[in-house]
Amino acid sequence: MTHNTPLSPRPLRHLSEVHRRVLSAAQLRSHGVTTAELNERCRDGGPWRLLLPNVVLLHSGGPTSEERLHGALLYASRESTPGVPAQPRAGDPHRSPYPEAMITGLAALALYGFAAAPPLASADRVDVLVPRLRRLRSAGYVRVRRTAELPTAQAVSGVPVAPVRRALADAVARLTDADTVRLLLTEAVREGHCEPAALVRELNQARLLSRSHVVDAVESLVAEGRAAAEDRLYRLVGEHRLPDPVWNVDLRLPGGPYLGGVDAYWPEQAVAMELDTRAPHRDEDERWAEYTRKREHLERLGITVVHVTPRRLRESAEQQAAVVRTALMAAGDRDPAAYVVVLPR
Repeated sequence: MTHNTPLSPRPLRHLSEVHRRVLSAAQLRSHGVTTAELNERCRDGGPWRLLLPNVVLLHSGGPTSEERLHGALLYASRESTPGVPAQPRAGDPHRSPYPEAMITGLAALALYGFAAAPPLASADRVDVLVPRLRRLRSAGYVRVRRTAELPTAQAVSGVPVAPVRRALADAVARLTDADTVRLLLTEAVREGHCEPAALVRELNQARLLSRSHVVDAVESLVAEGRAAAEDRLYRLVGEHRLPDPVWNVDLRLPGGPYLGGVDAYWPEQAVAMELDTRAPHRDEDERWAEYTRKREHLERLGITVVHVTPRRLRESAEQQAAVVRTALMAAGDRDPAAYVVVLPR
């Protein structure tokens, strides 16, 4: 019997090609294969082989990368254990054939196309993400990762994959090479997979910011993310024909205290713009309180502060330009702002 031979009493025509080559023991039983028949076909030299516990490869050759991925998901899936078999349903594209399981870590990053991730063919491990309360152990080439709240999977090449931020955190948790960590994080930001602050927040939640090589990579990541956001801010001013501000300056009262730095300032209209590229830290509440105090102090002096994030600059530049233009136009209707000294940063 080959892997394409229909199994009685239910044929396999409704399954995709890879699902015909990799099936669980429960699924095989539902197709009429007895335990004795299964053991006979998976014996040494037999036509099938046991890929993982209760997961069978329906040919005797080595598994392909696709078969390894689907085997890992079948093993980790809630319905791959004895009970109701996990099978995709025709006409129901939103139902995952692998409930409560998704690929994460380096294998997920490879599926997303990360150049810094090793190719799937060379991966000796495949990480799968499952709910924390699942009773499931790592086995064979499958490494189980757990989470209190399972994120919404992304379908990549027909495979349910953890969101990039989570996949990166799971990958970084296993990596000790600083260069690899830095390359992965940098690629995630450069290719637009996620914002630096959101990525660092995920690493912080995974308790990875206590590792020195991760902290070093994050510092480079935040610096690069800020540089990219500043470049978008320069383009926003030029492309939307806003008046030229003075860039990257410190504000101070004459003979008085330091008020803080801003990314752009229009002295005649007393309008400041500040990029929020803060990365989460353990003292995040204190840092946010300090930022709020600075903003409130400037506004008490009559200076309008426009707060913008890198994501807004990238996704809604026209809207952000309109916010700045409105603030500049409204300057004539406000009371004159206090005089401040503007110094290069």
